[in-house]
Amino acid sequence: MLYLDHAATSPVRPEVLEAMLPFLTGVFGNPSSHHTVGEAAAGALDDARRRVARVLGMRPGDVVFTGGGTEANNLAVKGIVLGSRRRHLVVSPIEHESILESADYLRRLHGVEVTPLAVDTAGRITPDAVAAAIRPDTALVALGHANNEIGTVQDIAAISAVTTGAAVPLHVDAVQSAGWLPLDGLGADAIAVAGHKLGAPKGIGALAVRGRIPLEPLLHGGGQERGRRSGTENVAGAVALATALELAAAERADVAARVGALTRDFIAGVLDAVPQAALTGDPAHRLPGTASFTFAGVSGEAVLLELERRGVVSSSGSACAAGSDEPSHVLLACAVPPETAQSSVRFTFGRERLPDDAAVRLAALVAESVRAVSGL
Repeated sequence: MLYLDHAATSPVRPEVLEAMLPFLTGVFGNPSSHHTVGEAAAGALDDARRRVARVLGMRPGDVVFTGGGTEANNLAVKGIVLGSRRRHLVVSPIEHESILESADYLRRLHGVEVTPLAVDTAGRITPDAVAAAIRPDTALVALGHANNEIGTVQDIAAISAVTTGAAVPLHVDAVQSAGWLPLDGLGADAIAVAGHKLGAPKGIGALAVRGRIPLEPLLHGGGQERGRRSGTENVAGAVALATALELAAAERADVAARVGALTRDFIAGVLDAVPQAALTGDPAHRLPGTASFTFAGVSGEAVLLELERRGVVSSSGSACAAGSDEPSHVLLACAVPPETAQSSVRFTFGRERLPDDAAVRLAALVAESVRAVSGL
């Protein structure tokens, strides 16, 4: 089996398992406990916080460990807006559901006005569009660094120059871009990451949010994480996230170049072999390992089943919209017709090294699968 759904989740790396194992066994203490067992756990937590902050270009005190990327985005969007006196939020229509649903919650229950940004057919957002959307009462601009379905990468540095000039905080969802793109020079005020996209276990993430920004917590209780997220910390998970981030950062340049070349060859092969195939997302500004297509006139789910029968596991889009058979909101926002959007298939490569002829062989398997489904 060839697993090409790394945007959904990735296998835990052996180095990460080795790093976290002591904190699941011998060093098991509660980091809030005032004894030697607890202090050992607290020391590991502090070290993990420093390591995560270093990769993200933030301060250790900015890092809040969460239960994953969804919680990190919820904490950023709800926490920053509710911590502000302003009641206007700017998002784009192609964001992850954790941002869009948080925005809708604020609209429904707190009277926050939400302005959606325009995106082009490739899913790109211009700094000018952000500037035009910002108002005197804007509390936050929340955008994804790279889209989880089509792989389009935004020019966050240029957008952050706009938000900084307007004195408006910028939250960046970097769940998909972490490990593929540098995160320490974005100029963002808040950054969300998730461990299981990087080789850490599911159930650990982080929100790094600058200390000067008021943040209303979602979870109340014992006041852990400097009062920003109560609950006994997942020490082993924090160590795992720090280890995975460091490994990915150290390998990023080489892995991104190698996987990017493979993905480009695969895209070219599919477009050449499948007449009805169309690449979604920006052809140039995209994640190195993401290739997403529509296959007009066929069912994307049927293509997925054919591919799996041939030993290739991929996805029809986001794995986070559980049970949904509606057309992708991302593709609809990019002006893809609903019936075409339902033909989408996403292939996301990981860090593992594949054979030199992998792109050619994979493109051929995709072509065979589409032909089998379409009956041609």
